[in-house]
Amino acid sequence: MTTNATRPRVIIRSCDAYHVPTIRTIIREGLQQLQIQPTGHTLLKPNLVSSGTLFDHAFTRAEFTEGVLLALRDVDKDGAMTELAVGERSGITIPTRYAFKGAGYNQMLRRLKVKRYCFDEEQQVEYRLQHEGRLRDYIFIPEVLTKTEYFINCPKFKAHPWTTVTFSMKNYIGLQDDRHRLIDHDTHLNQKVADLQYIIQPQFIAADAIIAGEGRMLTPLPFDMKLIIMGDNQVAFDAVCCQIIGVDPLSVEHIRLAYERGFGPVDLAQIEISGDVSLEAARKQAHGFRSGLIRVEDYFRDTNIKTYAGVPDEKEGCDYCWGGCPGALEEAIEILRLFDKETDRKMPPLHLVFGAYKGPIDAKPGEKVIFLGNCAEWQGSIAGEPVDIKRLPSTRAKKDPHYAIPSDIYQKMAAVTLRLLRTKKKSYLRLPGCPVSVAEQVLLLAYISGAKNPYFDPRTAVNFTGSYLAFRTANMFKFRSYQTKKNVKSKNSNNQVQ
Repeated sequence: MTTNATRPRVIIRSCDAYHVPTIRTIIREGLQQLQIQPTGHTLLKPNLVSSGTLFDHAFTRAEFTEGVLLALRDVDKDGAMTELAVGERSGITIPTRYAFKGAGYNQMLRRLKVKRYCFDEEQQVEYRLQHEGRLRDYIFIPEVLTKTEYFINCPKFKAHPWTTVTFSMKNYIGLQDDRHRLIDHDTHLNQKVADLQYIIQPQFIAADAIIAGEGRMLTPLPFDMKLIIMGDNQVAFDAVCCQIIGVDPLSVEHIRLAYERGFGPVDLAQIEISGDVSLEAARKQAHGFRSGLIRVEDYFRDTNIKTYAGVPDEKEGCDYCWGGCPGALEEAIEILRLFDKETDRKMPPLHLVFGAYKGPIDAKPGEKVIFLGNCAEWQGSIAGEPVDIKRLPSTRAKKDPHYAIPSDIYQKMAAVTLRLLRTKKKSYLRLPGCPVSVAEQVLLLAYISGAKNPYFDPRTAVNFTGSYLAFRTANMFKFRSYQTKKNVKSKNSNNQVQ
């Protein structure tokens, strides 16, 4: 929780280009104004959920991060930092080393001699939670976080289809590898983000809002905001970012939960705002910015995809799964549209059902109906065939993080393809999961429509496959090394007992 004796501070600065020297100066001045002096093992986390030219506005730009790293060294005059590193876990089952490369980070980090941590290649360790209202008693995080003494958060200023916005707090979803990231990535997503705040709090936050990302998270539209926003308290920081785009911070559940748990204020009267851009001027620059949170029925209106969203879980008291399959579908279609401009023309009439839906499904003969997720439930007739889809047993409570299975994109490809082939002649099929991930839905839609499969795109396939093989090899050797150390430690303990 915040321990600031004074009011949390947020600095809004003007910056109209990704010019490293300018960014370095702005960040250095912000660090000095906030009297921040990094020490010990210092870790910077950007947002690299996806990267490359086709996802150009989804990630914290390398130029921005370079400016922050150089500024951190500028203020480290006494050599108090024993290590300066950058760490991240990208999304949608992409190896993080691929995201680092696509975002232009590798060359920059080598040039600056800054260590890189791919969190999906680091040993995962248990972290116990004890606060009231927690989803679980423990979660898993990369071991490097337990050794971090100074944490710098560098999010991308973006909208989000599941949580309205993704600023500083939401960037924490990238602290976990895929197998643990997808646990509670459903109706509990905002609670999960709030729980992750107990791991570590950033001493400094700097958001890349030079070109912000509006509307979506993986495939956002560019919004020329021309801002760099800095701060020293995560809740206060996100509250100001919300105010800039006209969103009530308390309407964003993970911000509200963190506020209620004492992590920081959301009232502007309790936040010191400064910089060469006033809050009112920033609001004018952000006028028209579109945040997320659009129901899936509205998102696909006037397309060949018709969606039907029922109640995900009556016991949870919610009528829509904002953190799960519907939002993943919205991101999946936009990824396909990026890789194949003819996606909408190629897409046949398709019906997708989420949750316990009780209305009619307007599927004509030959039109496929897909029931997505474990919570899908429906009774009726499709193409004259009686259909009774029952909710699969709830698995959320049984998802013990100790036994989470690592995600593998090629395994997902095989599983989705096999299921589609087996049901090719049927009018409907069920794709289980909680959630059914963005990657799986991309594969599903690509197969049904005949649109270009992004994972086989010649512009990315070679680099992707190389990164995947390197990722698997690195994990294999690191796991063996960890097991060897663990066995040696256990043997030494037994010898001491004897």
